[in-house]
This record gives sequence, structure tokens and C-alpha cells, in this order.
Amino acid sequence: MGELKLLFDGLLAFFEGDNWKMLIMWAIGALLIFLAIKKEMEPTLLLPIGFGAILMNFPGTGIAEPLHTLYNAGIANELFPLILFIGIGAMIDFGPLLNNPKLMLFGAAAQFGIFFTLCMASIFFPSQNDYFSIAVIGAADGPTSIVVATELESELVGQITVAAYSYMALVPIIQPPVIKLLTTREERRIRMTYKQNSVSKTTKILFPIIISIIACVFAPGAASLIGFLMFGNLIRECGVLDSLSETAQKVLANLVTLFLGITIAFNMTASQFLSGKTLLIMGLGLVAFIVDTAGGVLFAKLYNVFATIFKFEKINPMIGAAGISAFPMSGRIVHKMALEEDNQNFLLMHSIGVNVSGQIASVIAGALILGFAGH
Repeated sequence: MGELKLLFDGLLAFFEGDNWKMLIMWAIGALLIFLAIKKEMEPTLLLPIGFGAILMNFPGTGIAEPLHTLYNAGIANELFPLILFIGIGAMIDFGPLLNNPKLMLFGAAAQFGIFFTLCMASIFFPSQNDYFSIAVIGAADGPTSIVVATELESELVGQITVAAYSYMALVPIIQPPVIKLLTTREERRIRMTYKQNSVSKTTKILFPIIISIIACVFAPGAASLIGFLMFGNLIRECGVLDSLSETAQKVLANLVTLFLGITIAFNMTASQFLSGKTLLIMGLGLVAFIVDTAGGVLFAKLYNVFATIFKFEKINPMIGAAGISAFPMSGRIVHKMALEEDNQNFLLMHSIGVNVSGQIASVIAGALILGFAGH
């Protein structure tokens, strides 16, 4: 009986302090690892974030010191997200977009969730730096979210990053119900012709250079993100750096993502992470993704109204949903949904074109947010 009483007293003392919060953080870390391994949801990022979250919530281990050093070296100065953008740029083929430039409109329309969430977040968060940072979750772009939150010195970098990448991984679950709710079966079965116009190598080389120059002139806040993204694409398209392009797409992108994930965990201590703010941020992030998807689809439907009036080809409104920056997942989802409705309806090139335009639009939107915040 005495031993049981000692055990009970020990458990009571454990839960009377803040140690129970440590257990919750272990559970959150374990959940992220489970999603990464079992569900294969952004494993290169969620697994190191989850493991790092467990390590950060063991008292007296000293793990915070090396992670703090890594955080200052890679995130506080925005180095990791920028290097990652080189890898992402090397993965992107802008051919479908250059083949049909009007697809850029749908990438822009799918950023509406950012500004809607900005208004919502400003109601709940008094700090301008926090609500501007939270809004960028709607960009569906993890590196952009990190850069903006870091640049604005938000104290919620960890929560914002986890929300952004978690919802990116959940795009296959979030988008289809929203798309089906806003479209009819007839609309989802609309076929789009794809005219394979020849895009010259010169055009593909000039495109990242010109876009970078435009960003520097008109959106200087986006210059670093756009510049590194386009530099990666230039490596891909120049034709003389094939081995470097392959390295950027695979080895570099994966390695930086691993370092990024474990470093993000520096902000995932129980004292910082376990609060009503975290739940609110996750909720606002979900709203942002839903509104992004809805904005793209509804803009596409509006386009079809004008297509009917002026007698030009209608588009399948589902491709508007691919305008979020979750590349290439969103483009593939739209293509898969089209095939489910009609096994001869191939929308991949159209949806990927919108998807890559969303990648550019999300970075520009992030720059606009920084501009609104006075940076």
C-alpha cells in the first residue's frame, strides 16, 4: 500500500506541474511521425519536425543549444527556405504555363484566401506581425510562410510552419470536397483541348530571368524568393547544368528540407506551442486553404460566364483549384478528379500550368503582405 501511495503521489505531482504539457508534445511529435511514415504525408519535413518536437520537450538534455545555433544559421536569416526554393525551381517546368499564359490568372485568383485570412486573423491577434504572418499560411507554400513570419519576427513561427506544411500534406483531403461542392458533374466533365505549341529553349531561358527582373522592380519584397526560385529553374532550362539541376531537385532539396524540419522544432516547446493560439492558427490555416480553393474555382466559373457570352472555349472550373502553391499535388488532384468523372478527360497539363503559376503568385502575395506590414 505504501508503494502504491508513493506512486500515486508521484503521478499527482507530475500532473500538478507543467509536465503533462510535455506528454502532449510527445504525442504531437509521435502523430507527425505517424503521418510521415504511415500516411506518407510530406515525410521529409513532418518526420524531422515530429522527432525534433519530442527532443525539445525532454528537460535537461541540452538539445536546445545546438538547435538554436542551427535555427540562427538557417531560419532566422532565411537561408534554408531560400536554398530550398532553388530545388523547387529546378523541379518546375514552366512549359505548360508558357504554352497558355492566361492560366496565370487562375493562379492569382487562388491567393484570395491569404487576404481573407488576414482580415480574420486581425480580429483574434492584436500583434500586426502575428496576423500578417498567419495570413501567409494561405499561400500553401511552406518556405514563403517561414520567410514572412521570420522577417516579421513573429513569435508564432513554429505554429505557422507546422500549420502550413500540415495543410499542404492534407491537400488531397481538403480540396476534393470543396471542388465538388462548388461544381456540377457537368462542369467537372468539361474537356479542354491542349494545343502543344512549341516553346523555344530561348523562351524558357529568358522567362526566369525576366520574371526575376520584374520582381526586383515592382515587388522588391519578393525579389529574394522569386530570384532563388527562378535561379533554380534557370539551372534546369539552360541545358548545360543537367547534373547540377538533378542535384538541386533531389539531394539539395531533400537535405535542406530535413535540416529545415529539425530546426523548426526549436520553436515547438510546450510553453510556446500548447495554447489556444495554436488551435486558432490551425483553424485559420484550414479556412485559408478552403477559401483559396473556392476562390480559384469560382473565378474559373466566372471566366466561363464570359466564355459563353463571347463564344470562346470554356474551361473546366476544377483547374482553378490548382492555383494554390502546393506543387505538384494540387495539379495532380484536379487531373485525377477529372479522370474519375470521365476517363478520357486529361487535364494534367492545364492543371499543372495553373499550379506553377500559383507558385509564383504565392511568392508575390507574400511580398505584398510584407509591404502591407511596412517591410
